[in-house]
Amino acid sequence: MIRLVIILLLVIIAWMLLVKLISDIKKANVDWTGVTTIVGFIALAFWLRHVTGMG
Repeated sequence: MIRLVIILLLVIIAWMLLVKLISDIKKANVDWTGVTTIVGFIALAFWLRHVTGMG
């Protein structure tokens, strides 16, 4: 029962943080080109690690 309560509290906290993050992103003036470039490089790194087995 205690685990259920702790998990429920963690889910509620994560949900509140996610809602706050989304609202902050909507208000902010974000450079989406930079964000997509960073995400692309991270995805490329994971893909190359998967393909080559190095890194």
